[in-house]
Amino acid sequence: AATAGPLDRCKAVLDSVNAAGFGAEVKVSCDGTYAWLEADTDPDHPLMNGITGTNDQVPVPAPGYRSPVVLQPKPGAQPVSIDAALGIAVNGVPIYDYSSQGTNDLNAYDPKFDTKLNGELDQCNGHSGRGDDYHYHAAPVCMMAAMKNQGPAAILGWAFDGYPIFGNANPDGSAIGKGELDVCNGKSDALYGYRYHTSDAPPYILQCLHGAFDIAKAPKVPPMDKQ
Repeated sequence: AATAGPLDRCKAVLDSVNAAGFGAEVKVSCDGTYAWLEADTDPDHPLMNGITGTNDQVPVPAPGYRSPVVLQPKPGAQPVSIDAALGIAVNGVPIYDYSSQGTNDLNAYDPKFDTKLNGELDQCNGHSGRGDDYHYHAAPVCMMAAMKNQGPAAILGWAFDGYPIFGNANPDGSAIGKGELDVCNGKSDALYGYRYHTSDAPPYILQCLHGAFDIAKAPKVPPMDKQ
C-alpha cells in the first residue's frame, strides 16, 4: 500500500519538477484531486533530428497544455490503453506509449506500430504528432541528460493515474530483473504504491495505465488548421 497521501504527492510532483531544473518552464498546481502540470510541450533540446521514418509534422508549441496527475491513486479494475498521452515528463512534454496510433493490444507487441523500431522518433525519443505537439514515445534521453538530479532515484515524469515514472533501474540503483515489470512496464512501490519504468526493450516506457483514471480528463492537442 502507498504511504504517500495527497499532500505528499502534490509536494512530490512539485519537487520532481524543481529538482530536475524545470521549475521555470512547468507550472504545478494542486486542487486536492489532481496535480496539474502546465507547459507548452516545447522542450529545450534538439527536436526532430535523426528521424529515418516518415514524419511530415513540424513541432509547434502548445501553450497552456495542462496535464492531470491523480493525487489519490488506486489500482484500476484492469490496465487501460488509450489513444492519447498517458503521462507527462517533468519538463512538461507529454508521454505516449510506444505505438504510432490507436490503442495497444496489451497481450501482443506489434512491431508495425513501434515508433522507435520504425525510425519515427528523433534522437531524444520524441516527435511531433497529429496536433504538431512534441511528445515522447520512449525514455526522454535528452531531457534526462539535462536534468540537474540525474540518477536512478530521479523521477522522470508522472502518469495521469498518479504513479511516478523512473528510468531503467530501481530507485536504489539495483537492476530490474527480466520479467519483473508488468504489462504496463511497472511494478509495486513501497512509497507510491506502484511505479513505472523505462526500458531498452519494448514497450520502452509505460504502455498502459495501471491505476484508475477518468479518460475524459486526458489532454489532447487538436490537429492544426493547415488552411
